[in-house]
Amino acid sequence: MPADVDQLEAVLDKTARLIAEVRPEQGSLPTPCPDYDVATLVGHTVEWVGHFADALAGGPATPQPGQLAEDQFRASAERAVAALRAGAMEREVTLGEMTLPGSAVAGMMLMEYVGHGWDLATATGQPIPYAPDEAESALATGRGMLTPELRGDAFAPEVPIADDAPAVDRFVAFLGRTA
Repeated sequence: MPADVDQLEAVLDKTARLIAEVRPEQGSLPTPCPDYDVATLVGHTVEWVGHFADALAGGPATPQPGQLAEDQFRASAERAVAALRAGAMEREVTLGEMTLPGSAVAGMMLMEYVGHGWDLATATGQPIPYAPDEAESALATGRGMLTPELRGDAFAPEVPIADDAPAVDRFVAFLGRTA
């Protein structure tokens, strides 16, 4: 699980900045995430941070029509972080059909946004913004949650990589991607 909510908040902020730097003409570029072009990946990240925030906060937010993707992402990320700071980390949270500890949902978010942020940065030629400790926490979370039988459409088999490779490279290799 993430070391703390501050670490997750930093990852979410970095991911929002990646989204903000996507240019409209980059929307159709392929990404390392199978079946997602840049526009689809941005839509997925924005949609899912909203689902995570709704689950952690105990209900949906008031929709804000016309917001830019970055603003939608930031608003949902702020709701999720506020809910975690208000105790969601220590309670059960319903996410879709599953009921999980809030700490597990926070761990899922960490994996989701380091992974998809890497996908987005790679596809759009942006620098990978995640710190080694953030990637290490995402990798530790992944190793604790993502068993071989849960791999499939979303997660390819782990790619072999040197133990001394940078943390973010080891994390994305765990997700089945190559750096």
